[in-house]
Amino acid sequence: MSSPTTKKKQRKRIKRFDPSVALISSDEFFNRELSWLEFNRRVLLQAKAPSVPLLERLRFLTIYSSNLDEFFMNRVGGLKQRLEANKGLNAPSQDLTAILEQIRKTVLELNALQNEVYTSMISPSLLQNGVHLLTWEELSQKEREYATTYFRTQVFPILTPQSVDPGHPFPAISNLSLSLGILLRHPDRDEELFARVKVPPMLQQIVRLDPKGSEHFRGISLSQIIRHNLQELFPGMVVESVLPFRITRNSELDVDEEETEDLAQSIAEGLRERKFAQIVRLEYTDTPSPLILKYLMEEIEISETDVYISSAALDLPILKELCDIPIPHLKYENWTPVPPSQLGDEETNIFTTIRAGDVLVHHPYESFSGSVERFLRAAVEDPKVISIKMTLYRAGDHSSLIPLLIRAAELDKQVVVLIELKASFDEARNIRHAQRLEDVGAHVMYGVVGLKTHAKMILIARQENDSIQCYAHIGTGNYNPTTARFYTDLGLFTCDQEICDDLIDLFHYLTGRSLKKDYKKLLVAPVGLRERLLALIEREIEHHKNGRPGHIIIKANSLEETSICRALSKAAQAGVAVDLIIRGICCLKPTRSEKGSNPRVLSIIGRFLEHSRIFYFRNGKEELLEGDMYIGSADPMYRNLHRRVEIAAPILDTTAKERCWEILTTAIHDSVIGWDLLPDGTYVQRKPDSATFSIGSHQLFMRLAKDRGRQG
Repeated sequence: MSSPTTKKKQRKRIKRFDPSVALISSDEFFNRELSWLEFNRRVLLQAKAPSVPLLERLRFLTIYSSNLDEFFMNRVGGLKQRLEANKGLNAPSQDLTAILEQIRKTVLELNALQNEVYTSMISPSLLQNGVHLLTWEELSQKEREYATTYFRTQVFPILTPQSVDPGHPFPAISNLSLSLGILLRHPDRDEELFARVKVPPMLQQIVRLDPKGSEHFRGISLSQIIRHNLQELFPGMVVESVLPFRITRNSELDVDEEETEDLAQSIAEGLRERKFAQIVRLEYTDTPSPLILKYLMEEIEISETDVYISSAALDLPILKELCDIPIPHLKYENWTPVPPSQLGDEETNIFTTIRAGDVLVHHPYESFSGSVERFLRAAVEDPKVISIKMTLYRAGDHSSLIPLLIRAAELDKQVVVLIELKASFDEARNIRHAQRLEDVGAHVMYGVVGLKTHAKMILIARQENDSIQCYAHIGTGNYNPTTARFYTDLGLFTCDQEICDDLIDLFHYLTGRSLKKDYKKLLVAPVGLRERLLALIEREIEHHKNGRPGHIIIKANSLEETSICRALSKAAQAGVAVDLIIRGICCLKPTRSEKGSNPRVLSIIGRFLEHSRIFYFRNGKEELLEGDMYIGSADPMYRNLHRRVEIAAPILDTTAKERCWEILTTAIHDSVIGWDLLPDGTYVQRKPDSATFSIGSHQLFMRLAKDRGRQG
């Protein structure tokens, strides 16, 4: 029987899940987990697309596996955690069980497709292009000698064989690490032993066997080399069988913010506990050893429903290295983001440019370093700047922004950085960033208890004449120079007085005890963004009823929040044109009639990761660009609108509006990398219907960025 303390913790865990998480697909909604798996199916199918270069197709296979890893760590781990908590509280669990069963069925299907695509399509194509990933049996005698020498000199000294016997307990196995499970037999006794060898993740996973300058590539995986030299690790023993495997652990951190005195310390402790969290998946190759598999399942206490055959996933580190082989004609053409046209003159003071008019930048087509970094660098170097306030969600390992903030603090500028310690899988990195900033005297805050701070904003205060002038950047993506090269995002630079006043108030809310809920121009979650979106949708319905133009366009990563989905369906049923450009999860079901689908749901999957969020409401205007346009950090998801601090900013400048409209309409008409959602929850890829749309939106935006760069 659970103790009162245990039940209290279980109740808290249940509160952390979105209310829609346990809903099976219904007449009204798709289940979010199954919708996400359909998104990952679209990613996987890119590996089959003839228009995608070969090594990029291989990369999509690895992205599919990485996505699935995170899905099991976060979503499946959370579902299992909730299912277990429900048992302790005698709560109904049928929906959760049914979802987990459907997840397994779909993942088995997708994994089989992944293996088929790799073995029957990509691997033969690699061979045709001179890329040979060899097995031990395929090596020449000279290559075997080289591989054996490499094993003895570079690998053998750092391996740690772990046997299991009365003196050696079953080893702790780290999350997502590739291991070899080994069945050993004593030559003189009827005795079998289990041993495990971890493939060192810090070493290159492919050992190249031909000179680097060669026109062809011949290599063998590190795991293959270890596997065929196991006798040197277990001299005198007989190696009966070997099973490559890996496990996946639940990544959910159980930190009670209201009861902790030091959030950073609590998060750090949670990260240490994550290493021993519940195992939610066991993967092995398609040539199993039944004895080893049975033994592993018993030791890690996992059932058959959590065991998956996944050869390609186990080779994930190897395939990632193959993607980076320098063969240009097998990859996308190199893309270097161009300087934004309004910021093309580096000699012009950036604050002067922003005073002349708002600046909208579109990443990765336009340069992050030439816009966001330049903005922050100018603030650091400008003696008139007295204050820099900024939010950081995922800054990355080698962020160029952290040294700038450190330098600003060293120059005695007031530096306030709100770092989100609970950003999944970035917790440890963000703790390190926070410590570095605190060491130089920056004011580091961790946000509002119970909420994640997901808003992307910079506020700079500059002494000009006898007053303080504020400048702001509001973005849809993380302040991360690395992801800014392959995530599509928007950033607005402005010195609009009311927007800057709103940001001042919002930072006071984040760092102090402000209870402010009303903002002049910004839409802020969780205090009003959802309500404002609902009001804007309802306004479109009223315009349409009264014979005025109504049109709603939403571009986001995911759409799931129940009230927003219902409002959009209501608008579509009333006759308002509703276009939804949703890359990933979409729980709203489109309806079809003789006139077509409304709402129309489109997903863009291509070279870049669609990440920008744009909200458009025509507001009864005859001129399209007179409608209301917002960009922001929030998806229409329960977590974003209820459990996170988010902002959406109005686009007021005409040129900026034109750019946003260009992005929306280009996506809507993308017949190359666009996928339409059908009423049954499946997606169908569009086919080019004219020469006008013979290229996808990503390629078109690269062309437009180059043209603007030349004109600027």
